[in-house]
Amino acid sequence: MNPVSLLHSDKVDPSEINGEPARTLEPFLINKLSKGISNFLVVPLFFGQTAAVYEYIPQRVDEIRKEYPQLNVCIASCLVDLDTPSDHSMAEILARLVRQKVKDEGLTKPGVILADHGTPRISVNKVRNVTCLQLREELAGEYGCVQPASMERREGREYDFNEPLLEGILGTRGFERDVVVALLFCSPGRHAGVGGDILTICEEAEQNNPGLRVFTTDLPSSDSAFLDILASRLSDALLASTTKDSR
Repeated sequence: MNPVSLLHSDKVDPSEINGEPARTLEPFLINKLSKGISNFLVVPLFFGQTAAVYEYIPQRVDEIRKEYPQLNVCIASCLVDLDTPSDHSMAEILARLVRQKVKDEGLTKPGVILADHGTPRISVNKVRNVTCLQLREELAGEYGCVQPASMERREGREYDFNEPLLEGILGTRGFERDVVVALLFCSPGRHAGVGGDILTICEEAEQNNPGLRVFTTDLPSSDSAFLDILASRLSDALLASTTKDSR
């Protein structure tokens, strides 16, 4: 098992990541191919079917195959598997995080918002909406309104599916007092971390709406079951690959 990024992480100073230089996909594959390893299974650390995973990776693989035709890359399902509606594993994590935040802050039936980044792809936005429906089921009757929102969106009517935005829903009916924002982000970064965009939006909403208090949950990756989801995606992909090879 190797931690590999698609792009950009190789620019991070190794001293910031335990002294180990970060690896990106294309150089990693070429290095392994040069050593005779040609079969790879990618387990995406992504919630949904982004272009980065299902378009960029195949494009790069096709390019690498011009020199290494033996290259074989399989891609496992993402963290939220829309093809298995009964799988509530991510919603269960989010529900636990919401309950923990409510308990820690001593809240009574706050509004709950599931916030993601926002996307130009409807298929990724569907992950937000389906997960929110599942979260609503998990929290049934425990809290007030449970609604989805995105941090940002592109301009143009064709991207209206990202609505509502977090900044627009905070302070509206059901979200005018105590609100818990469940973060649909894998890592803090510049969006979901301390001083990031999400907290900035929440702080500005509090300033503009007297009486509003906004609390954010821990990230899903802080829950031990997050790794269980990744392990399940790996196991399913290996089984599918083995079944395919045996035919």
